[in-house]
Amino acid sequence: MCQKLQDKTLGQNLSFALHTLQNNRKKLIAAKFENYQALRDMSCEVKNSSLYNLKTRLVEFEHNAEKNGIKVHFADTDEDACNIIYEIIKQNNIEIVLKGKSMATEEIFLNDFLAKKQIKAIETDLGELIIQLINETPVHIVGPALHKNRYEIGKIFEKKLKAKYTDNIEQLNSIARKHLRNQFEGLKLGISGVNFAIAKEGAIWLIENEGNGRMCTTTPDIHVALCGIEKVLDSFEDAATLVHLLTPAACGQFIPTYNNIITGPRKNTELDGPSQVHVILMNNKRTDMLSHEDYYQALRCIRCGSCMNYCPVYDKIGGHAYQSIYPGPIGIIISSYIYGMQNNYENLSLCTLCNRCSEACPVKIPLHDLIRKLRADFIKQNKLSKKIKSNYQEQLGFKLFAKVATNGTIWKFTISNIHNFNYILHRFEHDLPVIKVWSKYKSLPEFKTSLYAKLTQIENVSYE
Repeated sequence: MCQKLQDKTLGQNLSFALHTLQNNRKKLIAAKFENYQALRDMSCEVKNSSLYNLKTRLVEFEHNAEKNGIKVHFADTDEDACNIIYEIIKQNNIEIVLKGKSMATEEIFLNDFLAKKQIKAIETDLGELIIQLINETPVHIVGPALHKNRYEIGKIFEKKLKAKYTDNIEQLNSIARKHLRNQFEGLKLGISGVNFAIAKEGAIWLIENEGNGRMCTTTPDIHVALCGIEKVLDSFEDAATLVHLLTPAACGQFIPTYNNIITGPRKNTELDGPSQVHVILMNNKRTDMLSHEDYYQALRCIRCGSCMNYCPVYDKIGGHAYQSIYPGPIGIIISSYIYGMQNNYENLSLCTLCNRCSEACPVKIPLHDLIRKLRADFIKQNKLSKKIKSNYQEQLGFKLFAKVATNGTIWKFTISNIHNFNYILHRFEHDLPVIKVWSKYKSLPEFKTSLYAKLTQIENVSYE
């Protein structure tokens, strides 16, 4: 993490990208939405309804998808999902597969698994292609190469694709397009993720801003889609509600460039499309999360990445510092379940509990609350509270703070006069419990009357 903090180029790239996404979202919501908060409430209800009735939805989806000619598979673990995909590849004597963007395949490390089986998996999403060329994992669930600028990408293409160096964006796109067009020739099997699966119709809905996803699902003879079970919804109306939130939240774009709704393999009267469509419904610890009274809420996630876009910690260190496929606030929660808290406990400290992620989440996941609960659970599971030595000064300090913070009159008086204690703070900073390190670099603020009045009137902060 310290290395990421010292990487000035990374910091500049992230700051530019994230603030651009924030501004785009803010402008779009102001211009296009009459009641954005009501849509958030509706989307929250849609996801909760599907999660509460998930077993019924899965059975219904399987029935209707099979009726449409789609072969449905169930994978309980990541290993099951990898093996199912490999068996489909092996049965059809295929050596090269092309992939559309899919965090589910990243989650199960599908590319590494296939490489061990002598199967080459090529990423076709531009961001995924860039990081595959340099053997990195996605830095962001929506923008995998968000941390790279056009100059760095130009050097990557020059070295890995043997293209003439350029930092011109149009020319870089042209280089990637030419490279991928050659890969699509003769493609036999394409792999994709799924944004939403529709139980009543037995269909899957994929959205994207590049044409590669459609190429991966329509040009090959075989299409394999990996779908987390939490993506199954009741109806197209439910999915449309979420789509109305997904792209605005993800990139400040009103609608996706491509909406791909797949209801089955090509029919005898059709010339285009795959002859086989496989959908793999993957659990991979999701039912464990679903059974928890609090953490099930993380399964509402629609993978928009908004929580990362607004996170002050992610802004400074990027996604790789989390050392998990899923970074940022949502990643802290999901990774703790999928990969185990013991393997991801360090990420629990990568949160200030500032609530920005929860305010930004379009489906109202209380991310900061869930992270706080995870911290408490980790301490209980490892009995860390017994290992912490009692410190009388710290206990006294926290008791005094609690007394001040819970009395409105004392709190207002303290805040308005707190700057008067700066001398004491810095005079005895080496002896002060809890805040002695903080006091080396900070001073107590002086609140002007007008500013103080505004601060005491704030009840709810919104990032919309």
